[in-house]
Amino acid sequence: MTSTQCPLVRDIEHNYGSIAPISGICRDDESKPNDSSRSIVPDIIANNAGILFIITSQFFFAAMGISVKLLNSLEPPVHALQVIVVRMGITFICCVIYMVITRVPDPIVGPRGVRTLLVIRGITGFFGLCGLYWSLQYLSVADATVLTDLTPLTTAVAGCLILKESYSMKQTVAAVCSLIGVVLIARPPFLFGSPGVNPQANHVVPEATPEQRLLAVGACMISVLGSTGAYTSIRAIGKRAHSMHIMTFFSLWSTIIAALGMIVFKIPVVYPNTWTWALVLFMVGINGFVAQALLTLGLQREALSLCVIGVYVQVLFAVVLERLFFGVTPSLLSVLGAAIIISAAIYVVLSKQKQQDD
Repeated sequence: MTSTQCPLVRDIEHNYGSIAPISGICRDDESKPNDSSRSIVPDIIANNAGILFIITSQFFFAAMGISVKLLNSLEPPVHALQVIVVRMGITFICCVIYMVITRVPDPIVGPRGVRTLLVIRGITGFFGLCGLYWSLQYLSVADATVLTDLTPLTTAVAGCLILKESYSMKQTVAAVCSLIGVVLIARPPFLFGSPGVNPQANHVVPEATPEQRLLAVGACMISVLGSTGAYTSIRAIGKRAHSMHIMTFFSLWSTIIAALGMIVFKIPVVYPNTWTWALVLFMVGINGFVAQALLTLGLQREALSLCVIGVYVQVLFAVVLERLFFGVTPSLLSVLGAAIIISAAIYVVLSKQKQQDD
């Protein structure tokens, strides 16, 4: 639980996260239902809404990754910065339209008191995204996945140090087990040796020099720091801003910086030449928008230490979707890693439910 002593999370006038009372828990002025009428499943869902939002968001993040893979298999290829511009441009438009229709106050500038945090979220989120794309130039997908999956651990530590959130030993063990599951699924060459065939890659990663690989690892660390800053700022904002405010700042800053990057580095704009090409590019934006919305809702409602497990579930979704779209059969190590991730997630949810029941 967030400490009220932290200056980053002080209350202000608006609260955009008001929700109905948890099922089975009534206020003093309401009559309590009979014990026989209570349902355990709705209680678990209501009490774990934050982590369930995050787990669901990881499915759409995995679907976005599949869309990017499909896009890379089409001609002509699209530069990563252009993908960011399209994805974040669609997200920005959807956010503004939603806030205008629903009459959310301050749709562009955000509510007073959290505007600095919103800017921090936007800028750090861009570097988290850009660092990952940059690292993939010289690192394999498996290496980059393992390195960037340090983000949930660093985010949980940041939440403990900066936001004064609790971080139990059970959550630490579950997070480490989930990271082991990610490693078993990704199987980075620097731990498992160079495989003959990498079933998760659609292209051969060019041989990188030690200097290039070192730069790529540094880019991964930039991605980890950027994502940590983004997640921590979202948690610090909490319910003082609408989830669409948070997404608007992220998408706006990402679009602006990526567009400036295309201008500075003289990257040509690639236009779609087929309906399939345009549809896949559009799906990248839509999947990214839904994923970011669910992730923001989850981070606003759940402690950062509990968000660790939900983020790791993305690897499981990626394995399943790759099987469906590309016919990639997961290995025994991948199945074992997926089982570890699922077990850790269930353990965290049930432990939290038991603590609340006690």
